[in-house]
Amino acid sequence: MHESIAVVFDSAGTLLQMYRVAKDTITGRYIDDIITTDLVSKKPNCGLVIIHTDPYKIMNCQSTKRIYEFLTDNKIRIDLSCSSSPITLDDAAQCIKNDTLASMQDIHDVVNAIKLKCPDIFYLGIGFVIDIESQGIVYTVSTGGRPFTNTPAVLNTLKSMEIDAYIASGDSMRNLENLARLVEIPIERVYDVATPQKKEWVIKSLQKQYDKVVMVGDGINDILALRASDLGVLSIQQTGMCMEKLSSEADIIITDIKQIIKIINEMKQ
Repeated sequence: MHESIAVVFDSAGTLLQMYRVAKDTITGRYIDDIITTDLVSKKPNCGLVIIHTDPYKIMNCQSTKRIYEFLTDNKIRIDLSCSSSPITLDDAAQCIKNDTLASMQDIHDVVNAIKLKCPDIFYLGIGFVIDIESQGIVYTVSTGGRPFTNTPAVLNTLKSMEIDAYIASGDSMRNLENLARLVEIPIERVYDVATPQKKEWVIKSLQKQYDKVVMVGDGINDILALRASDLGVLSIQQTGMCMEKLSSEADIIITDIKQIIKIINEMKQ
């Protein structure tokens, strides 16, 4: 009798080829090809806020409006995707309220930059980085992308092998629903706004249901899940490079998502 196996995927950089742009709201400088978690981890008391609304509403908002005003006027929900030190959602809300510099124009600018980099965009994320110490929004951030060429085929193969696939991602369900539909993962197996701690919880919860749980991630926010899993797989398909801290936590490093099939086949033998 074969062991039951579950595979948990991060989304951005693991299932999806991503393009990212950040804008420094103080200097106006743009940063291309950044890793969003790196912006957050540069100093303590910073957090990545994601916005739960349709991009159309964001892009059609008056550009001079403060971000706080846009969120409150439209009763838009926010979440903390990750932070460099413990921050509550109330802390984030107060920081956004106190910010006097960032406007919707700063968000429009990064979204437009992403659309230029990725014209046939499948996936669009919008958010900003807050700094609790300075009580301000220090970066606006947009991410866009499309599935790696092999992603749909890999998930289809796993399904035919009777392997249950899950997604645990820091992004919102609005984007993850589209991805789940494309790769035919049931929505009840999708965990959104997954902080490093939540990803770890997902792994440990699934270990009560399956004989083996595999985590496939690409960033520092996956490190707890990589440690907790029965097999930690680090994907460097996005960057071609791996951080020493991450690679030391992974059991296997892959350069293409299709390599997961061979890994799972070997686990089943």
